[in-house]
Amino acid sequence: MSFVKLEGLTKRYAGVPVVNNVSLAIDKGQLVCLLGPSGCGKTTTLRLIAGFAEPDAGEITVGGRRISAPGASEAPERRNMSMIFQSYALWPHMTVFENVAYGLRLRKLPAAEIQRRADTMLAATKLAPLAQRYPGELSGGQQQRVSLARALVIEPETLLLDEPLSNLDANLREEMRFEIRRLHDKFRYTTVYVTHDQAEAMTTADQIVVMNQGAIEQAGTPEDIYQRPGTEFVARFIGGTNIFKGRWDGKDTVACANGVILRCAQGEFSAQGETAVSVRHHDIRLSATAPEGSQANWIVGTVARQVYLGSHRDYLVALPDGETVRTVTPVNAAIEQGRPVWLHFPPEHSRALAR
Repeated sequence: MSFVKLEGLTKRYAGVPVVNNVSLAIDKGQLVCLLGPSGCGKTTTLRLIAGFAEPDAGEITVGGRRISAPGASEAPERRNMSMIFQSYALWPHMTVFENVAYGLRLRKLPAAEIQRRADTMLAATKLAPLAQRYPGELSGGQQQRVSLARALVIEPETLLLDEPLSNLDANLREEMRFEIRRLHDKFRYTTVYVTHDQAEAMTTADQIVVMNQGAIEQAGTPEDIYQRPGTEFVARFIGGTNIFKGRWDGKDTVACANGVILRCAQGEFSAQGETAVSVRHHDIRLSATAPEGSQANWIVGTVARQVYLGSHRDYLVALPDGETVRTVTPVNAAIEQGRPVWLHFPPEHSRALAR
């Protein structure tokens, strides 16, 4: 059952829609990631849910209670939500325990209850040994866990996270992605998580909502979004892909402008105008020898660049018409720059995109 609902949500600044007619239903206990490039409207959507901004149109309901509408929005402190920002926003003069317990003290809970709940949360976030340290004595990952503990300890109906890992280095970000997912599985708060990092979204989310220019481009599970992108934008944004454009033959084949004929085993074709075809980098087969038999889904090119990356090689192949194709291969497939190669686009991995 939907717990958080956005219906026709719109927010304009200087007459320009930053969030444009967004509708979304989030089930209770679900972790949803709003994913997209800078300026796509994801943070503004989160601020509207939090109550830091008021919509120009549409409404937000939580548990069947309307909390936001034009001219009728509840104050943020009445929404029973916790928000975690990019900066950790910890009180530097308070210990870890005092930071975590702060929200409980504001609610004037009995001292024994504060102690019990804070201790339980410190244990859950693996912070108990650090309880008497100050924020300045902690690493970035530890500070982010304190921020999470402080948000969770008050038992909010909804947890909101605004790019919480953007200030961490790559290794800590990877560690904290799994930590956020572990804590979500333990406490099952309804969570809305904003990020521009697709790896974060794929690791943490039950559902990914891809946003573009203030609107929802596609929503689905991480596997749906990656394996079955509905638009060219989603295919490009989630994972590496090559996009070819051409005309549909009325069956399952697209004749592309670069001369390649692509048979597509999945997707949706456009009866009029161009159909785009997406083929992921890792799904392309690269060969140093010409194919035998049918030439469909094959094209010849020249190695323009080849980079060794330890676990694989990254190739950029120039096609006869000047376009380039990226593909990745095992490390033992070493072909020198300037050599001719043949590329195969398997039909089962060639996805037609009508939109």
